[in-house]
Amino acid sequence: MAKAFDIRRIVFVIEQACPPDEEYDQYETTSQHFLATQQGIVVGTCRYRRTDYGLKLERFAVLKEFRGTGAGAALLLHCLESLSPTFNFSVGNIYLHAQEHAMGFYEKYGFKAQGERFFEAGIPHFKMTYHNS
Repeated sequence: MAKAFDIRRIVFVIEQACPPDEEYDQYETTSQHFLATQQGIVVGTCRYRRTDYGLKLERFAVLKEFRGTGAGAALLLHCLESLSPTFNFSVGNIYLHAQEHAMGFYEKYGFKAQGERFFEAGIPHFKMTYHNS
């Protein structure tokens, strides 16, 4: 958990100037967290949790110097693969709140934007839902 927090502190709190009290929340201990490593170095993290609306993937963060290396894709795909045996896609949904600049990345993996643009921690986001077809 400490390694995931370190990555999120660097990416969200320092780089994107998100307030720490908005970055860390009451769902830390009930979420499933993942780490991405390259050559033994932790370079990224994400988590998912169950909500009233389905399963929410969130807190995707990759250190700046490792973006574009496939770490983010590996995190997303591993997260989705870990959900598939335990989640009935016809009953609920898998969704995330994508930063506007990252929407194209998520679209490549089956996510589609829903609704209007909104702001979290002062950053524009869109809700995106997963369509596994």
